[in-house]
Amino acid sequence: MQTVITMDHVDKEYKGTPAVKDLSLTIQEGTVTALLGPNGAGKTTTVSMLLGLQKPTRGQIRILGGAPDQPQARQSVGAMLQDISVIDRLTVRETIELFRSYYAKPLALSSLLAMAGLEKEQNKFATSLSGGQKRRLDFALAMAGDPKILYLDEPTVGMDVGSRQLFWESVRAMAGKGRTIILTTHYLDEADSIADRIVVINQGKLIADGTPAQIKSAQGRRVITFTAGERLKPDALSGIPGILETVWSGRKVKLSSPDTDQLIRTLLSRDLDIRDIEISAGGLEDAFQTLIQGDASL
Repeated sequence: MQTVITMDHVDKEYKGTPAVKDLSLTIQEGTVTALLGPNGAGKTTTVSMLLGLQKPTRGQIRILGGAPDQPQARQSVGAMLQDISVIDRLTVRETIELFRSYYAKPLALSSLLAMAGLEKEQNKFATSLSGGQKRRLDFALAMAGDPKILYLDEPTVGMDVGSRQLFWESVRAMAGKGRTIILTTHYLDEADSIADRIVVINQGKLIADGTPAQIKSAQGRRVITFTAGERLKPDALSGIPGILETVWSGRKVKLSSPDTDQLIRTLLSRDLDIRDIEISAGGLEDAFQTLIQGDASL
């Protein structure tokens, strides 16, 4: 596959403080890459440099063979950023038409309204839309120029379940047609289901890169879940060897461990008040937390 994005030993500093450190990536055409990391990890700075909104302090970035701020790249890229802003006194239809006018070969208005699910709202003022509808309008604007590369920065924040489902169906369809998609999200289940590749950064540096399955399996963490009886208190689990993390949700308890076989034997030997025991492979969120905690301890 053709390489469409290259980051070569990129650093970004603000007044001497590093935000991105020696980041190198290549991204191929037609792939969906999820860029994950905790708050302050450097995700937004990375996306801003890819869009040409900021320049790296050191290193080189190439989008479709040229600099991100060149006209060729700008005409081939769409972006849906975190901040929601709409133009006062313009309808949804007028707003989309305005953005279509910026591009040489825009998508049809009807297609943009359909993929954003805004056909019924097209004659409403954009300022009157709900938060979730404004996010969908942002998606239509990002797609106005029929981009080859699409950046989605926390795209489903504020969307209801139905809107999120429609949104990801549209994203999957675009990826199937060869568009390259880079997304950031705090909803790790979304990244797990939609992304071909997971890139994890922390404190500005790359700490993991692979498919969702590779990221999950590499951490060696599995999960025991059970229902705690009334006699079981949280302090009864403290100090038990092999527990990496304990999460209580009401009376449901989740224990993460690198060796669930040994841990379950320990729990049963202590005759704890537990029932409905299940053992499963850890999800992407478990792997993500392990990566971040491991990196923080270095």
